[in-house]
Amino acid sequence: MKNILVTGGAGFIGSNFIPYILSTHPDYHIVNLDALTYAGNLKNLEEVKESNRYTFVQGDICDRPIVEQLFATYQFDGVMHFAAESHVDNSIHGPEAFIRTNVFGTFTLLDVARKSWMEAPFQFKQGADAKRFLHVSTDEVFGSLGATGLFTETTPYAPNSPYSASKASSDLMVRSYFHTYGMNVVTTNCSNNYGPKQHPEKLIPTIIRKALAEQSIPIYGDGKNVRDWLYVLDHCTGIDLVFQKGRSGETYNIGGNNERNNNQIVDRICSILDQRKPRTNGESYKKLITFVQDRAGHDKRYAIDATKITTELGWAPSQTFDRGIEKTIDWYLSQK
Repeated sequence: MKNILVTGGAGFIGSNFIPYILSTHPDYHIVNLDALTYAGNLKNLEEVKESNRYTFVQGDICDRPIVEQLFATYQFDGVMHFAAESHVDNSIHGPEAFIRTNVFGTFTLLDVARKSWMEAPFQFKQGADAKRFLHVSTDEVFGSLGATGLFTETTPYAPNSPYSASKASSDLMVRSYFHTYGMNVVTTNCSNNYGPKQHPEKLIPTIIRKALAEQSIPIYGDGKNVRDWLYVLDHCTGIDLVFQKGRSGETYNIGGNNERNNNQIVDRICSILDQRKPRTNGESYKKLITFVQDRAGHDKRYAIDATKITTELGWAPSQTFDRGIEKTIDWYLSQK
C-alpha cells in the first residue's frame, strides 16, 4: 500500500480528486491534511469517510511539526498539494493569508518532503527515488491574454492579483527544489474549474445560488471577461496522469478547451434553469442578471494550450461545457 499525502482535500478540487483517486488506485492510502477554513467542507467527502484507505487530519500546512509528524508516521510515497487560498476577491481585501498559505505553506511541505526523501542535493535516500511532489497551480500566474493566443508552459509569468502572485511564487519555489536539490517534482497549471462541490462564492455556484433564491445575479463589469472552463473531474484525470507519468521538473497545463465569457456562462445557466426549475412568475432567470462594478485588476482573458499533456501523456477533456454545466446544475439542484 502506498501512502499519499493530499493537502486541501476538503476543498472543491481536492474533494472531487480523493474519491476519484481511491476508486482508480486500490493500492493507495490517502491522508488528507486540511485546515478546514471557510473553503473546506468534510460533507464533500462523505462517500469516502468510512474507507480504510482514507485518513483525515485537521491541520495547517504551515504548521511544520504537524507536517513532520505525518511524514514520520506514514513515510509518504507522494504528495499531491492542492491546499491554497484561492478566492481572488478575498486576496484583494486580505492578501496576507494568501502569502502565508500559498507561499510559506508550500515551502514547508517541500522542505519537509526533501528532508524525508533525500540525503543531500541530488541524492535520494534508499528507496525514495520514485517519491514525487505534485503541485497544483493555476493559469492566473500568466496574467491576462488579449483577444487571441493561448497560455503555454513557457509563457512568462505576469500575475496581476495578490492571489496569482502568491501562486506564482509557490510555483517558482517548487521549481527551485528541482533545480537546487534534484527533488522529484511536477507542477500543473489549470484553467477555471467548475463542477459539483464548488464553494458557493465562485462564479458558477453564485449564479445558480442567486437565481434559485430569486435574487439579483451579479456579473462584474460588462461580462466580457473570458475564461477557459475545465470540468473538475477532467482536471482530476489530468492531475493523476501527471503524477503517474509526467517528467520530473516539468510543468503541464490542463485546460478544458471551452472558452466562454461571463455573459455566455450566465445566459446558459439561466436557460437550463428555465427548463429544469422554472420560476413561479413565468419569467426567465435572465431577468435577474445585474451588472456590478468590476473587480480591481480583473484579467480580461485566460485560455490554456494543453498540447503538452495531450501529446506526452495522452490526456484530453471528456466533457463539453454544455454537458458539464448540465451535470453541475443537476448536482446543485439535488442539494436543495
